[in-house]
Amino acid sequence: MHRVVVMAVFLVVVMGLGIKGWAANDDGSQVKILSPEQGAVIKGDSVEVQYMLTKGAHATHVHCYVDGEYQKGFSGVVKGLARGTHEIKVVVANHDHKTLAAESVVTIEVE
Repeated sequence: MHRVVVMAVFLVVVMGLGIKGWAANDDGSQVKILSPEQGAVIKGDSVEVQYMLTKGAHATHVHCYVDGEYQKGFSGVVKGLARGTHEIKVVVANHDHKTLAAESVVTIEVE
């Protein structure tokens, strides 16, 4: 019985951490979205995303996600945004494109 309780607690802890909790490597990198600001109201369907990246031991670049979807070919501008609320996340990645622990998130409103 004790073994079952220990396993149940272990599973709750693992599920609470999520996959990213195990996979993300904290190499000392830092990233901060400078623009747009949290809560910004955007007119039009595109927004320039400016960020400051401090590379740690393994960082080489960032990945951008909008509403959880990877923005392939991101070069600083997110295009094709529909009206409504959107989450923009910038995550530090290594040369193998594996994400690291550092990330920055803002939520914007598109009119």
